[in-house]
Amino acid sequence: MNVRKFIASSARDALRKVKELLGPDAIILSNRPISGGVEIMAVAASDMEMMLPAEGRQTPLRSGDEGDGYTVHLSASSSAARSAARGAAPPPLAPRPMPRIERPAPAASPRQAEIVPAEVMDEIRSLRKIVEQHLAGFAWGETARSEPVKAEILRQMLDAGFSPRLTRDLLVGLPRELNAERALAWVIAAADRALLTIDGENDIIDRGGVYALVGPTGVGKTTTTAKIAARCVLRHGANKIALITTDGYRIGAQEQLRIYGRILGVPVYLVKDAEDLQQTLLSLTCKHMVLIDTIGMSQRDRMVEEQIAMFGHSGVKRLLLLAATGRGDTLDDVVRAYNGSDLAGCILSKVDEAASLATSLDVIIRHHLPLHYVSNGQCVPEDLHLPKRVYLLHRAFKDLPESSPHRLNGIEPRLMMASASGAAVAGGRYA
Repeated sequence: MNVRKFIASSARDALRKVKELLGPDAIILSNRPISGGVEIMAVAASDMEMMLPAEGRQTPLRSGDEGDGYTVHLSASSSAARSAARGAAPPPLAPRPMPRIERPAPAASPRQAEIVPAEVMDEIRSLRKIVEQHLAGFAWGETARSEPVKAEILRQMLDAGFSPRLTRDLLVGLPRELNAERALAWVIAAADRALLTIDGENDIIDRGGVYALVGPTGVGKTTTTAKIAARCVLRHGANKIALITTDGYRIGAQEQLRIYGRILGVPVYLVKDAEDLQQTLLSLTCKHMVLIDTIGMSQRDRMVEEQIAMFGHSGVKRLLLLAATGRGDTLDDVVRAYNGSDLAGCILSKVDEAASLATSLDVIIRHHLPLHYVSNGQCVPEDLHLPKRVYLLHRAFKDLPESSPHRLNGIEPRLMMASASGAAVAGGRYA
């Protein structure tokens, strides 16, 4: 139903506008005085007739019923009451009883009953975003003048690859009296407190269990599976571990894992579905650790949900592999797709190929993912390490050289923060 609003200096002029635009049979829904005139809400008769069944329609005032009075009555019952007050007989009732029609409770005031078109709301949201961006730009411009050290740390973090949201959160409590060196140390300490890592006392190799390595294609799941298996063999023996692959599509992936299994003296099993997985796991309950290598899937593949459900029903914990070379928005998309209650944490791969670790650590911090291992090469098992926080944060906060084309200059950091001001999502601190 297309409700239209008409504003004029008098009720007669407003009704005339209604007739001209919607026709003489237009139906008046509401009217109210406003500053300098009146406001009328009306709808075409054809629209109203489509909304109500024939036997249940009342007779709202039509635009052709122009009276001298200002008040507009909306129903037949109110019209009858007005006629009775003037001494006229009320209109005859219909020969059959009117069925009861359930209607929503009336609005508290005419203002609450107004319908704002969708395009108007879109324009309001767009204007609000523009205002927020301008205010954010002014705020950071003032920060650059009043707190030059904070502005420089901001520039350095954005250059390194940190997101504007995490940058804001880490800088929010930075003391003003610190110089640049101490300010950077303060921010690194704040990031260190927010980063969750697994130490040697909580290494999954010692705890044991069933873990599936999941993630997109090309992040190194098969090689990382072999690295963890080799570490477990060195510590607990080959008879305490078993390998499973669910990658029945790529013959090369199966053969690669079987080669690793033969080298390590560890059995390798191929499973095709959830039932096959449960039966295989039942036969391996005597093992200290079972590692499952999975097929790589795009985070937008519908099979990701099926994979999560299969492991969830089997009591398998998942470890998500994140490539340190990925873009921040892509890594965010991967985490959202693979997230779940059985996600035990993540492994950061391709560390040796990444120019900076700021982007990947930013994602890990904001999503509260425990970091179990860091992989920095193809050698098995040498290129798999427990995360060293000092090294990771040093790599993340390393400043770009002035000649770098990726370095922000002038007002560019302020513009970048302003453009991201409206993108924050309510929720957790690093949601």
